[in-house]
Amino acid sequence: MKKKNLALGAGGTVGAIVAWKMLTRAGKAKWEDVADTIHHRENSHFAEVDGARIHYQEFGDKSNPTLLLVHGYTASTYVWKTVVPVFAEKDFHVIAVDLLGFGYSEKPKWFDYSINAQAQMIVNLMNQLNIKNATFVGSSYGGAVASVIALDFPEKVEKLVLVSAVCNDEAKNNRLLKLASLRGVGETVTPFLLGSKRFLRYRMRHTIAPANHHLITKERIEAVGRPLRAKDAHHSVLTSARKWDANRIENEAHLIKQPTLLIWGEEDTVIPLRNGEKLHQSISNSRFIVLKNCGHVPPEESPECFVELVTEFVKDKKGKSELER
Repeated sequence: MKKKNLALGAGGTVGAIVAWKMLTRAGKAKWEDVADTIHHRENSHFAEVDGARIHYQEFGDKSNPTLLLVHGYTASTYVWKTVVPVFAEKDFHVIAVDLLGFGYSEKPKWFDYSINAQAQMIVNLMNQLNIKNATFVGSSYGGAVASVIALDFPEKVEKLVLVSAVCNDEAKNNRLLKLASLRGVGETVTPFLLGSKRFLRYRMRHTIAPANHHLITKERIEAVGRPLRAKDAHHSVLTSARKWDANRIENEAHLIKQPTLLIWGEEDTVIPLRNGEKLHQSISNSRFIVLKNCGHVPPEESPECFVELVTEFVKDKKGKSELER
């Protein structure tokens, strides 16, 4: 009886903690409350696309060739903070967009949160901004979104840069995605994980190569975690995980005809090198470059090299970089 009472007491305590966490989390990450903390906030804009408010950052002269940057799962425009002003200096018009449900874009419950739906949203944003076509630069999950646009809206994609890109469903074996996919469990656990600085640090240490762990600062942890703590963000994280369907990209990669640059970190443990190799074998007009001492986020871990590679690739009329890494 005593053990039973202890178990009931422990269960009650856990339940109380869960209830407290659910009740005290913010409903939304409000831009007006955090704007002063955002990198390049002076370049931030909002557009209403199909009834949803989209946050994007814009750099450079609109008459220059456009680079459209798409971040990964649970990420935001923050991943591009170092490279975007440099691209603008190199005569590019740069648009870095927060996917619906992430960063400081709206996180509506009615949105589908599939890769296809995110791709359609970006195409609609391009139309609204009068951008005829662009070179797409997609990181991780954003690489899957960019690939779908290349397949379904080829006229919108002049060239394609895939950075440690998701191209199948292997990533669903990731611990966070596994938990998120479980009904009930995901709803209970997600607020604790995404609100935990310790967990975010742990994720970063397994995402960034050891040589670059100096990038894991308090500022980075806060900037990444800030838009993920609110209730509406938890919904989009969970639904995106449950709608994850990326096998099509690997299966149809041979249909991608745009010049394509594949950039991978040699020490990427999130999306292993073999995925980049598969894409390189399938996409006829592609080049595959592997960066040493680099993990899953080349734009942050090797920004100078990243900018150099992308710039030469885009400006090369044949779409092939002469650089070797």
